[in-house]
Amino acid sequence: MTRLLLGVTLERICKAVLLLCLLHFVIIMILYFDVYAQHLDFFSRFNARNTSRVHSFSNSSRPNSTAPSYGPAGAEPPSPSAKPNNNRSVTEKPLQPCQEMPSGLGAHSLFQALHQLYYDPNIENKNLAQKWLMQAQVSPQAWHFSWLLLNMDKVPEIQYFGASALHIKISRYWNDIPADQYESLKSQLFTHITRFAGGSKIVLTRLCVALASLALSMMPEAWPCAVADMVRMFQAEDSNVDGRARCLALLELLTVLPEEFQTSRLPQYRKGQVRSVLAQECGSVFPLLEQLLQQQDSPGFIKQKVLKCFSSWVQLEIPLMDCENLIQAAFTSLQDPELFDTAVEAVVNAISQPDAQRYVNTLLKLIPPVLGLQEQLRQAVQSGDMETSHGICRIAVALGENHSRALLDQVEHWQSFLALVNMIMFCTGIPGHYPVNETTSSLTLTFWYTLQDDILSFEPDKQAVYQQVYRPVYFQLVDVLLHKAQFPSDEEYGFWSSDEKEQFRIYRVDISDTLMYVYEMLGAELLSSLYDKLGRLLTNTEQPSTWQHTEALLYGFQSIAETIDVNYSDVVPGLIGLIPRISISNVQLADTVMFTIGALSEWLADHPVMINNVLPLVLQALGNPELSISSVSTLKKICRECKYDLPPYAANIVAVSQEVLMKQIHKTSQCMWLMQALGFLLSALQVEEILKNLHSLITPYIQQLEKLADETPNPSNKLAIIHILGLLSNLFTTLDISHHDDDHESTEVKKLPVQQGPNPVVVVLQQVFQLIQKVLSKWLNDAQVVESVCAIFEKSVKTLLDDFAPMVPQLCEMLGQMYSTIPQASAIDLTRQLVHIFAHEPAHFPPIKALFLLVTSVTLTLFQQGPRDHPDIVDSFMQLLAQALKRKPDLFLCSNLDVKAVFQCGVLSLKFPEAPTVKASCGFFTELLPRCGEIAPVGQVVHENGKVLLQAVLEGVGGQASRSLMDHFAEILFALNKHCFSYLSIWIKEAMQQDGFPSARVSPEQKETFSQQILRERVNKRRVKEMVKEFTLLCRGLHGTEYTADY
Repeated sequence: MTRLLLGVTLERICKAVLLLCLLHFVIIMILYFDVYAQHLDFFSRFNARNTSRVHSFSNSSRPNSTAPSYGPAGAEPPSPSAKPNNNRSVTEKPLQPCQEMPSGLGAHSLFQALHQLYYDPNIENKNLAQKWLMQAQVSPQAWHFSWLLLNMDKVPEIQYFGASALHIKISRYWNDIPADQYESLKSQLFTHITRFAGGSKIVLTRLCVALASLALSMMPEAWPCAVADMVRMFQAEDSNVDGRARCLALLELLTVLPEEFQTSRLPQYRKGQVRSVLAQECGSVFPLLEQLLQQQDSPGFIKQKVLKCFSSWVQLEIPLMDCENLIQAAFTSLQDPELFDTAVEAVVNAISQPDAQRYVNTLLKLIPPVLGLQEQLRQAVQSGDMETSHGICRIAVALGENHSRALLDQVEHWQSFLALVNMIMFCTGIPGHYPVNETTSSLTLTFWYTLQDDILSFEPDKQAVYQQVYRPVYFQLVDVLLHKAQFPSDEEYGFWSSDEKEQFRIYRVDISDTLMYVYEMLGAELLSSLYDKLGRLLTNTEQPSTWQHTEALLYGFQSIAETIDVNYSDVVPGLIGLIPRISISNVQLADTVMFTIGALSEWLADHPVMINNVLPLVLQALGNPELSISSVSTLKKICRECKYDLPPYAANIVAVSQEVLMKQIHKTSQCMWLMQALGFLLSALQVEEILKNLHSLITPYIQQLEKLADETPNPSNKLAIIHILGLLSNLFTTLDISHHDDDHESTEVKKLPVQQGPNPVVVVLQQVFQLIQKVLSKWLNDAQVVESVCAIFEKSVKTLLDDFAPMVPQLCEMLGQMYSTIPQASAIDLTRQLVHIFAHEPAHFPPIKALFLLVTSVTLTLFQQGPRDHPDIVDSFMQLLAQALKRKPDLFLCSNLDVKAVFQCGVLSLKFPEAPTVKASCGFFTELLPRCGEIAPVGQVVHENGKVLLQAVLEGVGGQASRSLMDHFAEILFALNKHCFSYLSIWIKEAMQQDGFPSARVSPEQKETFSQQILRERVNKRRVKEMVKEFTLLCRGLHGTEYTADY
């Protein structure tokens, strides 16, 4: 269901993105058609008129300095009731240019930049203009020039920019506005909104958003009845703007107000206050909306704006009973095609409020009007009206999905809720193939999980009653889902686009998830039902079925068997017996057969006598490139789960696999899976058999590798070498005759006796060791080839563990030669693996010690030359040092190891910008510091250089490192405090006495408090982490901000 919920979420995100793109396109088109006629004439007039003078702007940083604060220079702020004069021209005072603005700012520069943004075909010029204009919008002068740009003689692009600048200044720089200017700003915004009520719609919207932002910042103290005042202001008759335009302007303002609240940057405590005030103010809004919807002479576009406004307000968690009249009016509007989409959005938003479930009586009143939409839904389905059926389905699902528990609790109304469930069932089974013929059925899948979850959450007695009612519904749902999961005809499917096929694949995965959860409700009876249907289908010779029907039933089995333990099901043996009877004439059917067999691999391990029924099908499919993924993954599952029962079939499996590998019919990833499958298979054979099969399997690749090793390096043979090395690596990953993977299993497993003698993998590695060295000699400069070589040994070490011991001396020698020539991170990672497994064994300590010292020496030389170009090597080296301290601290007692240099490299690594490298470095010090007492060289270095380490840590906490690393820095501080307390108390005092360290934003008192807190806490590591997080926020100037509320 996680995938299902994720799929639904992704679908909604994609729809939102598409809607935003469409909105952007519409805005551009409106602008284009609105101004095209004026464009050339306007700019030619502007250029001619402005050659003699250039507008400049005030350099005041406050909006109330020099001239009136929020109006054009020289103009008095108009009162809200003043009648605007659309023909008034404004003469601006010539003011000094502002030094804080982008270079060259003036009226001419602004208009030129806007012209460039909207009309210049050169994208680079557009980007430059946009960047310049964004700087202008946030400058102090935006308070002044915004009003100039809103003059009625300007084209909408310029007016829009002015309105946007006002909104930005109000929403982001509210604290710049003196309290005595609030009323002036409010009045001017009202006046301009009234003026633009009959003008450009996008400019009107931006002005409304600006006023909405102003209202949110002022309420409730400075403007306690903001919404009521807005309604009263626009209903006043003393305006030369006609009533319909004023009505639209008011509706636009009321619509954007809640939307602006949702995206506002108000502090959390203010958001709660404002939300409460807005919820109370709905009493001034909803009666107006009801009146406009009920008026017979209200035009469609007015009603549409009303519904949008209502849809916006209900998201403020308005009590559902207060919305009841408007919801009923919205249901009525669903009969009007022009209002349908908007009405659907309003109803869905209203009944989807989380708080709505408290109003059960209102919810019950909503069921009849929802059920009343069934006839309209059927007509839409019959006529192929996907938009209408989609909208009605959204309403039904919103009511059922959000409030299933509340409605189930109303036992006396069970029939009406069951009718709603059946309506949703109709939506699930809507005719046609998703997503070509319909897009509705996918909306309902989450509902079925929610309903089932609510039913199963009741106490047993109540649950039994509901199960009796709803089990038949869920059996019907299974039939509907399997029908919807069927592929279309081959001819029709051939016309589908790749995108449609991918959407259908995801849809089937969602159905699979739903079936998996339905099994929790129906249990084993569901498997029996599926088996009976499949049996009748395959044995009915009178009415041959389509492959699609067979495939869908198998898909149902696969969906359940993949995640549910079916080992005790009495129908699986029959299913295994039916599978060979399936006439496979289609790739999709063959794929599902393979995946179904793979899903039953654990059952086959418990019933090995049935393996022979299905294994031939898998091996046959292995030779079909179209079944590459399904056949190889199924064979891998069988070889992993049933390996102890496969020796009789091993020769055949190896022969078929070797044939398809030689033919190269599978992609690289599937070839690797196939080698892993063979590794599992060979693990269960006798050593002689393993060596025999290995010889026949890998000899062709060894011969090819020998040939490639003699060739001059080039890109084509590089890929071939990496491919061969990858095959060997994946084979050795799973070839484990000691059965280490089985050790963790609590149940008794069938194991072969432990093999005596050398491990076959070691035998093969010793045989090809010289060849690998030869390959390395030519490809040592290539990181990918070196990584592939190291991967063979690293995976072999992880699989074989102690069995790898015979290879340790020669591998250590080879690694030393490799790393001495060209240092690479993969060689250090393999060294770390050897240290982890073999360093504690006396017999292997000498070669491990020699390799460790050599890698350390070469890496220290690299640090002297400058390690910044090799963060991967530094990362791996720090992990190696930490591993050495964990597994064999005696390595740091070696006289040849320069512990001081290693310590200094660790300090330097703490300052790397790459987070993984810093994390690894912190891990090294976290392991090093506890060894101060037991390893003399370590203790001496820490006491002499610990202050440098502390300063590096404090620099990171002070802001030099990512905040995500603070827990790791805290662990170093905790270790210093625990193991070097006497030194730390001196070091931290000296460090914190530096001015501006670790940040200029923290005061001496705050630094002293932090120091004392750290020194006092030597037990609770979690508390130290909290202290460091709090201090780093202070250092970064982020403490107490909403940005870090969840940090």
